[in-house]
Amino acid sequence: MKKLILLLFPFILSAQTHRFIYQFQYKLDSTAKEFAKENMILDVNPDDVKFYPYSYAETDSLNIIRGQRRSRWDDHLPALVRKKDSFENTSLILLNDFFSLKSTDKMNWKLLNDTKIEGQYTLQKATTTFGGRNWIAWFSKDVILSEGPYKFRGLPGLIFEIEDDKNNFMFKLSKSMKFPKTYEAKFLESFAGKKPLSVSEKVIAKKQLEIYNNPLQDIAEAFKSNTNPENTFYVMGVQIKSLDQLKVMSDERRKTILRENNPIEIDKAIKYPLN
Repeated sequence: MKKLILLLFPFILSAQTHRFIYQFQYKLDSTAKEFAKENMILDVNPDDVKFYPYSYAETDSLNIIRGQRRSRWDDHLPALVRKKDSFENTSLILLNDFFSLKSTDKMNWKLLNDTKIEGQYTLQKATTTFGGRNWIAWFSKDVILSEGPYKFRGLPGLIFEIEDDKNNFMFKLSKSMKFPKTYEAKFLESFAGKKPLSVSEKVIAKKQLEIYNNPLQDIAEAFKSNTNPENTFYVMGVQIKSLDQLKVMSDERRKTILRENNPIEIDKAIKYPLN
């Protein structure tokens, strides 16, 4: 990891938003040899904490500069909002519609004596079991924030690194900054003009099964009802010319869903039918 330059606790008190950027590496397919990578933002505000992909903030900045209202959503990991110093999370999920899911995610940490030096910080090791996985974290008491990436929090210091023992998911702190005013992540409040609908885990699981059973339903219905031969339909850049073609693509999409059924909370993985 590159040398970290972070702003310590006395500055956090005066900052309206203290932002921590984590490099997130993950495997959609647990058997994959390579990781997918993206940057994630942890915004610690006076009253709440928000966690979301860095690309959302980039899109938000471009919208402000260009006067646009473009929406962007990445479903590899849910965006999260929680009150400060709380284990009560609200996950924001896009599954053909925009949903919010509330959960209580308290973690029982085991603090170990192992330490290591990262730049000017002393990191201490801790472990926990969460979401059906065993996790190893390194945190620093030098940054007196009981926060971390995703739902991971509750240690006596900021989490700098955390990964599961199967080497599927890894977060590493790479940068921090502070803003004089609270950063308003309004893009988490709605998607394409829609407010999130509060639902239960059962509803989310049902929606995931519906998508698996008919992954291209909207395209198929539009294709069948189309009466204008000039209209063209595309899926992932491929022009659709027949319902048989759509069926083949739907079958391939189901295979992908099965192969990439490796959520960070593995105990909530959907048991998809094999045929």
